[in-house]
Amino acid sequence: MAIQSEPSPAAAGTPPTAQLALQAVYLKDCSFEAPQGPRVTTDWNPQIGLDLNTAVNLIEGDLREVVLTVTVSAKHGEQTAFLVEVKQAGAFLMQNLSNDEFRRAAGVICPGVLFPYARAVVSSLVGHGGFPQLLLPPVNFEALFAANNPGPVSAAQN
Repeated sequence: MAIQSEPSPAAAGTPPTAQLALQAVYLKDCSFEAPQGPRVTTDWNPQIGLDLNTAVNLIEGDLREVVLTVTVSAKHGEQTAFLVEVKQAGAFLMQNLSNDEFRRAAGVICPGVLFPYARAVVSSLVGHGGFPQLLLPPVNFEALFAANNPGPVSAAQN
């Protein structure tokens, strides 16, 4: 659902206002694999691997789907204990964003909104798989974005 507004006569000469609005959050896909079953011993101290990826797809008009893929692997010694992949998605209305604003929205703001949902799904899948609770640490998407996008994109000041 797109929100449309008519420009006021007083604002006829001003550029349109940039808008980013969440329309929906949904789980797009998820998988859980435990090749050996839970077999957790008292010395359970797995090596956890975390991989994050973000993709943006056009839904229609100014509505975009942002998909945050969170992949978590746990190895106990040389064996894979479990592998979880969650694709958490959101529909975002993105109107009148400059290229830099769009890149920042897709790389920082939208993943920041989606991550807590993905984090909860990962925790639930791991627990339902018979493993001890796994709570992923918070992610600084601003720092990740800056590290992967060198250049003049600056953070918006509040």
